[in-house]
Amino acid sequence: MTGKIIKGIAGFYYVHDRHSRVYECKAKGIFRNRGIKPVVGDDVEFTVLDEETGEGNIDEILPRTNSLIRPASANVDQALVVFSITQPEPNLNLLDRFLIMMMAQDIPVTICFNKAELDGTEKREAYRTTYEKAGYPVIFTSTYEKEGIEEVRNLLRGRTTILAGPSGVGKSSLTNLIQPEAAMETGSISEKIQRGKHTTRHAELFCVEKDTYLMDTPGFSSMYLEDMEAGDLKYYFPEFEPFTDGCRFAADCVHIGEPVCGVKDALLRGEISQSRYDNYQLLYQELKAKKKY
Repeated sequence: MTGKIIKGIAGFYYVHDRHSRVYECKAKGIFRNRGIKPVVGDDVEFTVLDEETGEGNIDEILPRTNSLIRPASANVDQALVVFSITQPEPNLNLLDRFLIMMMAQDIPVTICFNKAELDGTEKREAYRTTYEKAGYPVIFTSTYEKEGIEEVRNLLRGRTTILAGPSGVGKSSLTNLIQPEAAMETGSISEKIQRGKHTTRHAELFCVEKDTYLMDTPGFSSMYLEDMEAGDLKYYFPEFEPFTDGCRFAADCVHIGEPVCGVKDALLRGEISQSRYDNYQLLYQELKAKKKY
């Protein structure tokens, strides 16, 4: 049989058969010998050892389309990052860090600002302009007024999506609206999974509908950029690119201290978001300081 790993706890892997059943499986020792560890999102071949108790063995991990380090997962098609439009105010520095991390792993991102009922149009237009200029689709949702929920469902359909964002922005409420109750139950899921929810939280996949999976991840309040050179950071701000022809030292310009810089000129004209540029400067200095130590 083939299926998808939806959760891993203490050496057990819970495999969804893509229909209605979840099997508790162990992975063969051969994977350790190959230096491969099964992760959430892996498509696998498995053998059912006991149909009644839902136990099985993972025999083979099928080829991955991609593999993420954080969260440890595979075969991810896109990310939906959720921040509240207010209450709490969105931490745009944290959002930009997440966008950089996903871009570094070639994962497309859609930005979702939730709690839209708490704000008028001013913030909506500011956030939309800022992030659409940077190449990111932006949607607004209200779980209270059910706004934007169908748009989110259409975005998720037929894909495996990481759902991420800080705590308190309404991710759980959004998940409960998106995910029909029948798909949420996925058969008689083992009590071990329920207990696992009260230990260390890891990434977990939910089957929303056929061939549609949502990966819930622990809420994050900080995020550190690693294994990146300060000089490469500019490539993770796509809105800079159209203005680099105006830089005297185009190839080497980091758009901070140089005297002739097309990006800084565009900033002065309001063609680049001040908040994005401020975060770029902060992250650049952070990466430079890290390099010293």
